[in-house]
Amino acid sequence: MARIVNIEQCFARFTDTFSPKIVGELNGQHVKLVHLEGDKVPWHTHDHEDELFWVVEGVLDVLEGDSVMTLHPGEFCIVPRGREHRVVPRGHVKAILFEPDGIAHTGDVRAEITQDRYDRLD
Repeated sequence: MARIVNIEQCFARFTDTFSPKIVGELNGQHVKLVHLEGDKVPWHTHDHEDELFWVVEGVLDVLEGDSVMTLHPGEFCIVPRGREHRVVPRGHVKAILFEPDGIAHTGDVRAEITQDRYDRLD
């Protein structure tokens, strides 16, 4: 059955950072919400998956090689598979992620923020 997901109500249900929460699934993809704050994401690569970062609130720098893409609310970017990248929030950021089911949180790199499983907000 189809359902309505209120993004702001979902964000209000958790405060932990760098711990994406699954709020929906479609065609083998997870829709995840995440709070970001601090410079904690390591450089990493996803060899077989693209990643979409969509900013809801705040400003997020997406570093890829020598370039920086700065995302503001209502903007997103897709990091193609195989590209080394990291994200750095400027203050507190709320973001939506679209990622394939089974993607490794920080690719092949283990870090203090690495999640091995994701909670669901139903």
